[in-house]
Amino acid sequence: MGAPDPVSTLPDFLVLFDGVCNLCNGAVLFIIKRDKAGKIMFASLQSELGREQLVRNGLDPDALHSIIVIENGKLFQKSDAVLHMVARMDGAWPWLRIFRIIPRFLRDALYDLVARFRYKIFGKKDACMIPTPELKKRFVAW
Repeated sequence: MGAPDPVSTLPDFLVLFDGVCNLCNGAVLFIIKRDKAGKIMFASLQSELGREQLVRNGLDPDALHSIIVIENGKLFQKSDAVLHMVARMDGAWPWLRIFRIIPRFLRDALYDLVARFRYKIFGKKDACMIPTPELKKRFVAW
């Protein structure tokens, strides 16, 4: 019997984020506060699991330019990933899905602009965030 299939062991909704990016870490904490049911799970892109999933989906594990959502085995990136995340959040946040009417190339152009300057504007850590004990249950890898 072989090792378990990495896709079948993933949570239903997994967010892969840049663990050294201050903007990304802040976004993760923001999302956790607005996901009381704990439906959204997290792992850093730099983690073994994150790198594995990037390679599995034909993406460069050293090019950390996008947040990634893996929902039931299907990968979404950039603005599509963001829209999938807000759809799972509590409160009025799911209404932001209305931005799907904007063509993806325009949404992604704005996403790419923020991503390109995120370290310069928001800063960067030397190492990935290590979740506090109360947040660890929301992380599958860091």
